[in-house]
Amino acid sequence: MKQWMTLLNKELLEMTRNFKWIWVPIVFILIAVMEPITAYYMPQIIDSLGDLPDGAVIELPVPSAEEVLVASLSQYNTLGLLVIILSSMGIIAGERKSGVAGLILVKPVSYTAFVTAKWAGAMLLLWISYFIGYFVSWYYVGILFDTIPFIDFIQSFFIYGLWLSFVLTITVFFNSFLKSPGAVGFLSFAAVIVLIVISGTFSKWFEWSPAQLLSYASTFIMSGPISSDVWAAIILSVSGIIMLLGGSIAIFRRKELA
Repeated sequence: MKQWMTLLNKELLEMTRNFKWIWVPIVFILIAVMEPITAYYMPQIIDSLGDLPDGAVIELPVPSAEEVLVASLSQYNTLGLLVIILSSMGIIAGERKSGVAGLILVKPVSYTAFVTAKWAGAMLLLWISYFIGYFVSWYYVGILFDTIPFIDFIQSFFIYGLWLSFVLTITVFFNSFLKSPGAVGFLSFAAVIVLIVISGTFSKWFEWSPAQLLSYASTFIMSGPISSDVWAAIILSVSGIIMLLGGSIAIFRRKELA
């Protein structure tokens, strides 16, 4: 355990030196807060563009607080996923390419501790950044539109957070056998996009897919109770994270020993 904590502290220090503890939370905040502010000031934005006939009155339907928060959360399914992949695509591949991983593993360091410490550090950064960004969005929605119960915010936060964790673990998996961070980023993003497209196109047959967690979180915010399928998606997401992480350790050990 002491060895694992040392590796985790090293990873957290490395993220500090790379300013990830600064830019990742800031980007998550900007992604989340953009939707409520834009929705609230949209009439003024359109009016400021000009080229409207004299006396024209802009009347746009006012979205509900729930709709704005759902739209804010959906921003993470595009820009948020890209930030997660970009910030983690080199956590193992970069050190393998530079030779740092080899220097560490020469010592009596287990492959399990090495990979899981990397994964835990990236997961900690993800959940803290995600919470700060989503909380700021919830706060602004409450100020500009209407208050959404905090319990709804927390439950939707954890439901969708599992999908973000699944995406991060996919990136760690590709890190385990590729030395190019660019290749890791490309394949991770491609795999996530394919999963989203398949799950969205064949939603009736993929109600248990981790990619459906955004839909379940949105349904919970809009109407409260959600279908029992969400539990299948949650269980599959947790199982998938465990299997991907286990596969990452096994493949990384085999590649390094080879």
